[in-house]
Amino acid sequence: MCTTFNDFGLSYAKNGELLKYIRKIGSFDETCTRFYSAEIVCALEYLHQKGIIHRDLKPENILLSEEMHIQITDFGTAKQLSSESKQARANSFVGTAQYVSPELLTEKSACKSSDLWALGCIIYQLVAGLPPFRAGNEYLIFQKIIKLEYEFPEKFFPKAKDLVEQLLSLDPCKRIGCEEMGGYGPLKSHPFFETVGWDDIHLQTPPKLTAYLPAMSEDDEDCYGNYDDLLSQFSCMQVAQPGHAPLVSFTGETSQPTYNPSPSVDQFIHIHELDSNSMELDLQYSDEEKRILLDKQSAANPWHQFVENNLILKMGPVDKRKGLFARRRQLLLTEGPHLYYVDPVNKVLKGEIPWSPELRPEAKNFKTFFVHTVSDSRTIC
Repeated sequence: MCTTFNDFGLSYAKNGELLKYIRKIGSFDETCTRFYSAEIVCALEYLHQKGIIHRDLKPENILLSEEMHIQITDFGTAKQLSSESKQARANSFVGTAQYVSPELLTEKSACKSSDLWALGCIIYQLVAGLPPFRAGNEYLIFQKIIKLEYEFPEKFFPKAKDLVEQLLSLDPCKRIGCEEMGGYGPLKSHPFFETVGWDDIHLQTPPKLTAYLPAMSEDDEDCYGNYDDLLSQFSCMQVAQPGHAPLVSFTGETSQPTYNPSPSVDQFIHIHELDSNSMELDLQYSDEEKRILLDKQSAANPWHQFVENNLILKMGPVDKRKGLFARRRQLLLTEGPHLYYVDPVNKVLKGEIPWSPELRPEAKNFKTFFVHTVSDSRTIC
């Protein structure tokens, strides 16, 4: 009996999937979006020149090297078109729902232009944080793709928007970059790529990954004031009730939570009677006093059901951002401390921000801040 072993050598993509960074950062700024979109264009141009269509292009299959250049992976569903028969299409259903081209759904075939459709979806996702076609299940996603049902969020880069619109054409022969439209020359000449140096892009130093946080409007500035001026007045970020010493603060380089002595329970009850959104943290009281406060909370506070019988110390609406998309949430700060967030419309607990010594807030502008935890980062507006 003879056994044959085949060895395969693969290059090492030290920094993992592009999707990981989209999820962490939310939205790429215009410089990052342009650079990584351009690298994907170069990779696709090379593959298509070799007669190869990937057929499952998506952020999970775009890896980042140690130098943060892209490497396309997972060619398990790729197809090399026959040069002898001049075959231009592959007739099998493969791909991932959010990035599947309409011709694969209607004609059960894919072509080089199908990869350009996926490129349009990826560029959209780099800017917006989510792919353009989203729904509760694959069937509904497919219906949106076939009908070309998607929308651009506000603040989407105008030139990137025009490029995405030219890539997400239902007719594969009308997508910018396809052979029928003149090939990759017109795609590389699109205004979104006007500053790209195509000849040596693989040798260039990739830009630092930077989140895209749209600036406030003039109306916001008038209403809230200038955030830079406000920052100059404070050396640390504190949470406290007016008239009381801060009970939790984030100070110093490590921004670790520290606690100060709390006021009396009588004082706390008085605050709750005047303002159900009090900001006191880590109050100390007897079991009987806590029972009285929890009884009052369970009877009068509709959010009590979501906080695992913890006393709510501060609550209020926030917009939890995923890229350029935001969902309104009710943020609940309780004893412990715990940070819960609830869908206020459907009255569903959506999650809890893990509070630990590593928790760190980072203000980006007057209305936007990150909450950094050990495992991830959430953007709150």
